Amino acid sequence: MYLRWRRLLPRWIEIVPVELPGRGVRLGEDFVEDFDRMVALLCVEQDAAMRGHFALFGHSMGALLAWGIAQRLHVTGMTLPRALLVSGSAAPSQRDPERFVDLSDDDALIADLRKQGGTPEELFLSPELLRMTLDTLAADYSVCKSFMRVGDASLPVPLHVLAGQKDDIEPWRIEAWSGETVHNGFTLDWFEGGHFFIRQQETRVLSTLAQRLAQSITGGVYAPRAFA
Repeated sequence: MYLRWRRLLPRWIEIVPVELPGRGVRLGEDFVEDFDRMVALLCVEQDAAMRGHFALFGHSMGALLAWGIAQRLHVTGMTLPRALLVSGSAAPSQRDPERFVDLSDDDALIADLRKQGGTPEELFLSPELLRMTLDTLAADYSVCKSFMRVGDASLPVPLHVLAGQKDDIEPWRIEAWSGETVHNGFTLDWFEGGHFFIRQQETRVLSTLAQRLAQSITGGVYAPRAFA
């Protein structure tokens, strides 16, 4: 998906997709199932990309990781992103502790996949693809379960939140992102759709991302381009 965004977003935005261990071209690597370890690893691997002018974007677990990376950069005195853009995630301070309690076996993971929507039916009919998906999902949930928010370190960067109106995350958990920044550049945009609204509403999502990113960079009003 993010590779396709390269040709759909304005040319002034350069997309740098992040591949996590155990996925895609890194399929032969072991999963990292601890949040702090994952954040530390990504900060090292993406050091070159996080120099100069950059922003961080993540959806679902990726939103939490993007926040964690920004926090680590802030604590260590490194250059901060021009903006943090998060999607489909409860705020770090308001995560549901019961979210992953009953997701410890394949049947529960499959049921959760179907509940979330956005997964092609063909995947459920392929034992090999389903196995890979469930293993990845279990690793992702382990990362999320290991997350612990320590302290109240709000970030001094613009924070832009995207959310699906039919996601099963309670709206107040999403709205709580406003407390994660001390910058006055906070926005929250709602979209029709569930947890994977970024696929269902891709054109609107990309237009909003470009608009919010431009506002963070220029501090002014930006009229987004039409996307094909």
